[in-house]
Amino acid sequence: MMEWTEPGVFEVAPGVHRMPLPLPMDGLRAVNVYVVETHDGLTLIDGGWAIPQSRALFEEGLANLGYALHDIRSFLVTHMHRDHYTQARVVGTLVGADVAVGIGEKPTFDMMFDNSITEDPILIRLRLAGAEELARNWRTLMPADRPVLDSYGPPDRWFEGDHVIDVGTRRLDALATPGHTHGHFVFADQAAGLLFAGDHVLPTITPSIGFEPAFQRQPLRDFLDSLAKVRALPDLRLLPAHGPVTESSHTRIDALVEHHRVRLDQTLGSVASGRRTAWEVAADIPWTSRGKTRDELGPFDVVLAAFETLAHLELLAARGDLRRTETSGVVEFATG
Repeated sequence: MMEWTEPGVFEVAPGVHRMPLPLPMDGLRAVNVYVVETHDGLTLIDGGWAIPQSRALFEEGLANLGYALHDIRSFLVTHMHRDHYTQARVVGTLVGADVAVGIGEKPTFDMMFDNSITEDPILIRLRLAGAEELARNWRTLMPADRPVLDSYGPPDRWFEGDHVIDVGTRRLDALATPGHTHGHFVFADQAAGLLFAGDHVLPTITPSIGFEPAFQRQPLRDFLDSLAKVRALPDLRLLPAHGPVTESSHTRIDALVEHHRVRLDQTLGSVASGRRTAWEVAADIPWTSRGKTRDELGPFDVVLAAFETLAHLELLAARGDLRRTETSGVVEFATG
């Protein structure tokens, strides 16, 4: 069976093509960009990461469909993570294509361009989770200078609230689905039975929760509410940003909800056994489908683990299952 990361363009529905583009990382090896044909040109769902390898395959894929960059009219970007946004922004600027992303991403965009911010907000959050040593390690992994932001210019438009987008003869329901990021959107073509899910619903992995500079206290609550919103739609063919196309959005959403139910129980049990910080609780919980320990994770994944554990603890505290205290920039949790 062909891997979903295999380069090329693949028809997933009449007039809709999946184009996997490479990523410069070991974990996620590709991102699916979806090309939607209309009588007036192309609309793309997401754009890929602005790196030379991706750009070459991007242009080659369009050429195989009989198109070029100048045929792109718009990018509907599910969220602002660079594997979805940056190539859309670069190409959109080059050819005059409209680039749109959710308004919930604006606080993070503003922080990226705010020269008054002198400390990486990721470090502040790691300390909040009780992961001081990890914060020191993260500092050594990140460049000392602010990143080059050319490929992170602001969008041409912000999506605000649930609404309908006409793409040729298609009508896409643009639905705000905060959780993975605060400004995440999915696009549902109910007439064709398709869900362009971005990173909200992934078929083989669990989306990370709340990894963004602009801190959200309850990203997991938002994510579960967003899953319920999309679950209320008819069962649709799942077109994810990472992973193969699958036939049932409902089946995968149900599995994600169950995963977080189990994870909340594990988190509560860890605190009941005496753990207090997110960093301590993360050591009690199995990670990835292989059941790795916290300390077996790579340098980026272990940061995600700290943040996701904190998100589960914050939700349990909001529900009244745990007590939350914060002292000197570290948050602790207890039962009773």
